[in-house]
Amino acid sequence: MPKHTTHQKRTTGAWRISRRSMLHGLGAAVSLPLLDIMETPARAADSSTSSATRLAYLYIPNGVADGAWLPEQTGGDGQLQTLNPWMKSLQPFVEELTLFKNIWTPRGNGHAAGTATWLTGGGFDHEHINAGGPSADQIAANHFRSTTLLPSLEMAMRGEGYFSSSLARNSISWSDAQTPVPREIEPRAIFDRMFRAGESQMSQRSVLDIVISDAGRIKNSSSNQDRQKIDEYLESIREIERKIAFAERQKTIADQATGLGKAMVRPDTDIPDDHGEYVRVMMDMIVLAFWADATRVVTCMMDHGQSNRYFNFIDGVTGTWHALSHWKDISGKTEDDDGVTSWASRNEKRDMYNRVTSWHTEQVAYLIRRMSDIKEGNGTLLDHSTIVYGSSLGDGHEHEEKNLPLLLAGRGGGAIRPGRLHGARRDMSMSDLHLAMLQATGVPVERFADSDSPLSLT
Repeated sequence: MPKHTTHQKRTTGAWRISRRSMLHGLGAAVSLPLLDIMETPARAADSSTSSATRLAYLYIPNGVADGAWLPEQTGGDGQLQTLNPWMKSLQPFVEELTLFKNIWTPRGNGHAAGTATWLTGGGFDHEHINAGGPSADQIAANHFRSTTLLPSLEMAMRGEGYFSSSLARNSISWSDAQTPVPREIEPRAIFDRMFRAGESQMSQRSVLDIVISDAGRIKNSSSNQDRQKIDEYLESIREIERKIAFAERQKTIADQATGLGKAMVRPDTDIPDDHGEYVRVMMDMIVLAFWADATRVVTCMMDHGQSNRYFNFIDGVTGTWHALSHWKDISGKTEDDDGVTSWASRNEKRDMYNRVTSWHTEQVAYLIRRMSDIKEGNGTLLDHSTIVYGSSLGDGHEHEEKNLPLLLAGRGGGAIRPGRLHGARRDMSMSDLHLAMLQATGVPVERFADSDSPLSLT
């Protein structure tokens, strides 16, 4: 792990520290959020506060039912007004969203090929395990490699059901055409990558207890506003530690329960049994990674590319996600149905499919809300970030590669004018969007995959 020391200096009478300053202690190194006392390139040039631009890709499998993504009402110039019922959790942030229609990935389709090439813009060669080239996130990661603690952070929910070990269905990040980037599925492992400085005899202690002395030193020389920022940030770290510890205690209790089933099937370490809590903790990790500037590039697979997860914890939903995505088949005897669940009508099954879509949208709304509440520089953390959220399939039953569910949240540091629906009569390549996102994040590229025409987002 690279070790950045706290660089201090005085400029025009003011005490300054480096943007890359960290709080240190034996076994821990904690990045700091953007503070007024930090020396940034922009401040050095014109005395204004500048913020880095971040980029996150959130992937969901199995598409959405036709009509479950586009807004109900738009105004002139595609202005977003009313979202549909399955996206209503995003309505409070409608002015921060960019939606698309008629966007597609013509060379990547299906659960395997579509997943593997969602960020590469290529076609997938199953025989030679070739995704066509590096993914957009890894191109950005290479650009920021010497800038942040972690070039990128690759996250995923633990897979469930068939295909959980399928390479293509579990890989959206590729360092090159044939090398998928490993994903982290355990919250504690992600947390330790950001804050633990190697092995330590005090690994069970809170990282905040380890760096408390260094934090006090910084706060003593900071303004009241910076002190408040530091306190809010450190409390956010403490809250994640509490959530991880709670999940571990619950697992200990569950593991001690009697019964053959418990003896044979034990949940993986550090992953909450409650799937909703698991997803929320992972969303918290994204917030923390960006807030600390530990990395500027994150990918998160909210499930593998042909998820068979049961969402029976959602009221009125039965059957697996992939089975529900084939909403026109109601017998329960097609594809990888469980052979037990069947449905009374297509409308009933489609409604369940839409409820799963709505549940995932709520998790993204949680992420957006958290990022919009964090003040940074001349705006918020969301203002200085772009979240790309969507799937590599359109309508799940048809396995369509066109009219993909896709949205952006955030302003990309001013590179995006949100609050609109983008679309045209002709299909738009998602590679044009990837190229636009890379350029908006400051990556000096003129071409991505088969695109040399970035999509206009202003």
